Amino acid sequence: MPKILVIEDEAAIRRVLVKILSEENDAYSVEEAEDGLKGIETIKNNDYDLVLCDIKMPKMDGVEVLEAARKIKPEIPFIMISGHGDLDTAVNTMRLGAFDYISKPPDLNRLLTTVRNALDRKVLVVENKNLKKKVSKNYEMIGESSEIAIIKDMIEKVAPTDARVLITGSNGTGKELVAHWLHEKSARSSAPFIEVNCAAIPSELIESELFGHVKGAFTSAVKDRAGKFEAANKGTIFLDEIGDMSLSAQAKVLRALQESKISRVGTDKDIKVDVRVIAATNKDLKKEIEAGNFREDLYHRLAVILIQVPSLNDRRDDIPLLIEHFSKKIVAEQGMAGKTFSDMAIKMLKAYDWTGNIRELRNVVERLIILGGQEVSADDVKLFASK
Repeated sequence: MPKILVIEDEAAIRRVLVKILSEENDAYSVEEAEDGLKGIETIKNNDYDLVLCDIKMPKMDGVEVLEAARKIKPEIPFIMISGHGDLDTAVNTMRLGAFDYISKPPDLNRLLTTVRNALDRKVLVVENKNLKKKVSKNYEMIGESSEIAIIKDMIEKVAPTDARVLITGSNGTGKELVAHWLHEKSARSSAPFIEVNCAAIPSELIESELFGHVKGAFTSAVKDRAGKFEAANKGTIFLDEIGDMSLSAQAKVLRALQESKISRVGTDKDIKVDVRVIAATNKDLKKEIEAGNFREDLYHRLAVILIQVPSLNDRRDDIPLLIEHFSKKIVAEQGMAGKTFSDMAIKMLKAYDWTGNIRELRNVVERLIILGGQEVSADDVKLFASK
């Protein structure tokens, strides 16, 4: 049952509001506070789904209550109650975060509609937060080794900034995971995170993919199309395997970084973009520069912050934690009963040469859970985890 607090110094108005809301078909649970100070104290000590608050009150007016509540429990929606002379103030409270306002004396239908809408919005906000937490958990970095601790510390420092980041490491080490974490912990987290696998896109199409094209730019360009940079506006673009990008596309990416502008293939018209760029590669870009395959000026633009993701062989102490993490995910996905790994099985897996890194470990854990016993044993590892 939704819980509502009414903060109103006029007893008659307060009784009307409580009566209307208490007798509504949805049967709201309604509590009262006769002034702003008591209202704030009540909010501190209780959880509410909605607050109705008068604008003009002695001791502490509605604007002060709203501002104080935003610091204590910012998720609670506020509906402001305004007298005829308070309309300008009521409108201003919406800029401060109030959901809406109703005038005195309250109109029954207007009041109930506004209350329902505010409560619906609260539900959506909570669901979105939970979904965001779930998404963030999918990209959680598992490990307590010193190598991972260094990366986590770097992410905490770098994520809130707009600094460009170049992530290096072998295939399967978790470079994409680092990129997601940088975005999730940034001020851009509510904006798009657009991934581009530069190695998977043919060189003749990479510019169109990144920057878009206009109708007629090439044979199959039958209509205008926005590119990934435009799609990532206000958010983050992740250029994975950037070492495989063509030199002509590199030149355009360099311009985008220098001028915050791109132009679609087939036109010289500039489009302003506000994008944070995170890049990743499994190649040694300095060697690629020497070979003439990568632009040195682009490298220096991208490598403001360098994050080297270690191979699994260099962080073996994290393997037991990763096995536990993958086991829980896999049994949930497969609808199977939970399984454990014997100490000897874990010891053997720690000793393996993980050339495929985290990706390979996950595959082996899944194979052992499906084919092994209720407790995955050393014999299971010998039978099913062999290379």
